[in-house]
Amino acid sequence: MAPRILDVAKLGFPWHTADPFLFCVHHDDAYPKGNEQLGPAASLAGRNIGSDFEGKDGWRMYHGDVVPGFPQHPHRGFETVTVVRRGFIDHSDSLGATARFGQGDAQWLTAGKGIVHCEMFPLVKPDEGNPVELFQLWLNLPRANKMVEPHFSMLWSHHIPVHQVTDENGRRSLVTIVAGAFAGIQPPPPPPKSWASQPGSDLAIWTLKLEAGAHLTLPPANAGTNRTLYFFKGGQLTIDGQTFRPGFGIAVQPDVAMPLVNGDAEAEVLVLQGRPIGEPVVQYGPFVMNTQEEIATAFRDYQRTQFGGWPFKRDDPVHPREQERFAKHADGRIEKASDTISG
Repeated sequence: MAPRILDVAKLGFPWHTADPFLFCVHHDDAYPKGNEQLGPAASLAGRNIGSDFEGKDGWRMYHGDVVPGFPQHPHRGFETVTVVRRGFIDHSDSLGATARFGQGDAQWLTAGKGIVHCEMFPLVKPDEGNPVELFQLWLNLPRANKMVEPHFSMLWSHHIPVHQVTDENGRRSLVTIVAGAFAGIQPPPPPPKSWASQPGSDLAIWTLKLEAGAHLTLPPANAGTNRTLYFFKGGQLTIDGQTFRPGFGIAVQPDVAMPLVNGDAEAEVLVLQGRPIGEPVVQYGPFVMNTQEEIATAFRDYQRTQFGGWPFKRDDPVHPREQERFAKHADGRIEKASDTISG
């Protein structure tokens, strides 16, 4: 029998991914109380402000100098999918759109021909810690869609299905379905020009949470799909008879049912899968195209147009502390998370 574990790689920063994904970053920061500016109520001495990735005291400022996060920066030629498990992100972009999302929400942003955006992590609680945990995935676009109009969608947490599977011993597993159907359960639709929207892309983004001792079998995907399991939390997990400690990405044969057996501690796994786009990938910083010439054009276009310019007074705007989760789209439409709750 051919091996069904195809590759094993230690997780770094960022995580290595397979086509059609470009990479995944797992941000997990134990931020302290927030100050009046929604930054850390703590000294920033000893940090490389502007590029703080060291994890001093369990948290990072990233490229922020007051509020942690990523002030305005451009993108072209791919998509970002941001899944926020804890805390909040304040988003603003060159289309004039802005949002606050978190606590299980996801944002799917198609950069297409070019967008400038910022992603700041407001520390809204002044009297207690402000943990922030999220995944950000870079998902490639095929050549035909690299220059489409930018677009962003909000996937509010109560619209993202969570499917419970109970094994024969009564142990539970929860599958959060951000993209790609699981057990016939459909997630919210991805943006219209995404690779995930293309017939046969077989793209999935799932997070798995397994109780101690739980058994869960992943259904088969299509032959030719890339499927990787990122085991990032727990004690030990057995995949197709091979046991792993957390901190590894495990590429598996896609077109067979894949049995998972958890150890004696709750485990969490991110599953990424998709049919490869199979085109040349040339990346330079925030631009992902098919050729070096297209990268050079992207830089020239950004220098010439600023992808529409930056309509905000600050490079790192954040919303007031009391602002609830919402999105203001480029067409002026305002969507509040609380208004979309049904039932």
